[in-house]
Order: sequence, then structure tokens, then C-alpha cells
Amino acid sequence: MRLLFEWKFLLLEGGKVMYAEILSDKLNSLKESGQYREFVTINRICGQYPLAKLNGKEDEQSVVVWCSNDYLGMSQHPVVTAAMHDAIRLYGAGSGGSRNIGGTHYHYTLLESSLADWHGKETALVFPTGYSSNDATLQCLLRLFPNCIVFSDELNHASIINGIRSAKADRAIFRHNDVDHLEELLASQPRNRAKIIVFESIYSMDGDIAPIEKITNLASKYNALTFLDEVHAIGMYGPRGAGMAAELGVADRIDIIQGTMAKAIGVIGGYIASSALLIDAVRSFASGFIFTTSLPPAVVAACYASVEYLKSSDKERKELHRKTIMLRETLTQAGIPVMQSSETHILPVLIGDAKKCKAAAQRLLEKHKIYLQPINSPTVPIGTERFRVNVTPNHTEEQILQLTDALKEVFHYFDIPFAQSAADVYA
Repeated sequence: MRLLFEWKFLLLEGGKVMYAEILSDKLNSLKESGQYREFVTINRICGQYPLAKLNGKEDEQSVVVWCSNDYLGMSQHPVVTAAMHDAIRLYGAGSGGSRNIGGTHYHYTLLESSLADWHGKETALVFPTGYSSNDATLQCLLRLFPNCIVFSDELNHASIINGIRSAKADRAIFRHNDVDHLEELLASQPRNRAKIIVFESIYSMDGDIAPIEKITNLASKYNALTFLDEVHAIGMYGPRGAGMAAELGVADRIDIIQGTMAKAIGVIGGYIASSALLIDAVRSFASGFIFTTSLPPAVVAACYASVEYLKSSDKERKELHRKTIMLRETLTQAGIPVMQSSETHILPVLIGDAKKCKAAAQRLLEKHKIYLQPINSPTVPIGTERFRVNVTPNHTEEQILQLTDALKEVFHYFDIPFAQSAADVYA
């Protein structure tokens, strides 16, 4: 009996070795290609953004962060931090449960009403993250509408892709921002078939803007719903910072606007804004919403304070756009290849090689005290590896010049091609 037990144990252990070898091979493949990701510990200094400490030591030299999604520095704004402190003092740290079971506290009513007002919609629904608001909503709607087909831009975010793939609905992928291709796909379907067009207003890796108005025209023509991800636009574009659709005057023609509170708003959380009927359906049927713990009162209170502030203040927006122009011009004059796709505050700097991109980021950090995260495949196509650079209202002109000089030194050091002309920059 004991021999039989030992034999089974050895067999089991041998089987486990097989799994370990598979995982090791996969990870080694990433490392060899330069696509292996490593965490960089960045301890941002409250009140001194964009400065941060790598290890939190007081005597350590600060680094300058150039790739944060905290686009307007609202994470450290006194209005936001005060609201968070007050909520912790009154309600404690956690929410206590899901929205349906004890987790719908007072601040949710304020925040969801504020978000609906921001986008000119009947109501809004808040999720724990921007990822989950995309994922859960799309899964839900694609399951609720019989025989639904979804039309998705080929460069849509992973959260959108996952939400679509998790449902059994048919899907058609249209070429990035190509309205002619989208129309071909729409025209091939019966008018009375349920359809959802899913796209983003600003694409975070290229910095380009979708043809929003043209897509809404197609949606009207072919009887489709529109789902617009505005996460990289809200707070920074449009009247009161309501986003790119509002900037273009077509927000009322978008059926579902999705946003996040982890970027320009400076905290965390996601949401959708739409008709009361659609929001009620998602609230009632989306498993990704129903079966998750809600955001704590302190987080929701901070989000509300930030949104309300950004509705009334355009100081941060104006400064962001002014410094974006300055940074773009400075980089261009230095021959740093800012990709031609960029029309917004997101300035992708082309490196074009995964290993060089990673090594350049390391040199920027160690030699120049500048933090830029290498963006490699699968986030972007192989051969288009890049730095995703964005300035904030808090960056100084001196820091802009420092970044430019540091990039020039690193480009020379690793023999990364400079932009000789517009044609040399990947479009």
C-alpha cells in the first residue's frame, strides 16, 4: 500500500513539473523578445506631482514621471483629498458589500447624478474600474439583445475586446477609424438586426481621434446603437470637460458613453451614462456589476469632488493643452519622432525595437531620473514599440527641456533613429 502511495505521489509531482516547464518556456520567450514586463516602484510625492521616489527614501533623488494617466494632477488636488479624508472619517474605509447588498452609500447618488449631468444623459452607473464598466456592460448588452452583432474598431482597448469575446454574439472588426469599411460591414446586415458599434474617442497608444460624427451618422442610417469609450478625453476636452463627443456637439447622438475616474478625474472607478432604461437593464442583468463589491465611500466622494471641480474649472485643461503644444514643438525641433497619428495630449515617441525600448527606459530612469514606461507588443504592434509621453499642468518648462535633452542622449546612445522628416515617423 505504501509503495502504491509513493508511486502515485511521484507521478503527481512529475505531472506538476510539466506545467512548470510550460510556464517557464512562455516567460523565457517574453524575456528573449524584450516583451517581458517588470514593475517599477513609483512612490509619488503628495503635493509635488509629477515628482516621485523610487524607493521612498527621503535622501533619494526624485524622478520625474512622464507617462501617468493622472492627466490633470487631480489625484493630489486639495478639493479631492479633503473629500476623501472627510468620507473616511464619517464612514470608514470599506463599502461593506455589493451595490445590491449594503454597498450603495450616500455618495453614489451624488456621483451618478453628476456624471449623468456631465454627459447630458438621463442617468449613470458606477463600476469599480473602467475595465469592468466596459467588460460587464458589453457582455450584458450582447446577451440581452437577441441575434445581436457588434462592430468593433480593431484598436479598441483590451477591456472592450474581452467583453465582446465573452459573449456569443457575432462580431465584425472594422479597420481603425475607417468609416467606409464600417459602412460596408453595416450594409451587409438586415436593418432590423440588433447592432452595436463600439469605439473610442481618443486612442491611448496613438493619440488620434475617432471620426465620431461620421460614425453616429452611420449608426442612424443602419439602426445601430453606439457605445463610445471616452476614458482618455473626459476632463480634458469639451464644454466643462465632458469629453470629445461634447467637444464635437454630438454627445446627444451617442447611446452609451463610458468613462473612467482613474485618469483625468484622478481617483479610480468606471461608469456608463445613458438612458434610464438601458442603465436599469445593465444594473439588473450585468453579472460583472451585480456580483462585485462597490467602491468605498472615500473613493466615491473623491470622484464626485473631482468631477464637480472639473465642470467649473478650465484652468487645468487650458494649461494641459498649452504645455502639450510646447512639448510637441520641443520634441519635434530636437528630431524626436513623435508619431504622426497624434492629435491630442498623448505624444507617442517611436522607438521601433522592443529591446531598445526597454533599455532606453532603464537608462532614462537611472541616468536622467526620468520615468517612461516602455510600450511593447502585444499592447502595440511589433516594430512600433514606443514611449507614450504626456505632459500635465504640473510639469514645468524646465522639465520639458530636461526630457527633450534626455531623450536625445538616449537616442544617440542606443542608435535609435531620429526623425529626419515627417515620412520617417510611423503614421
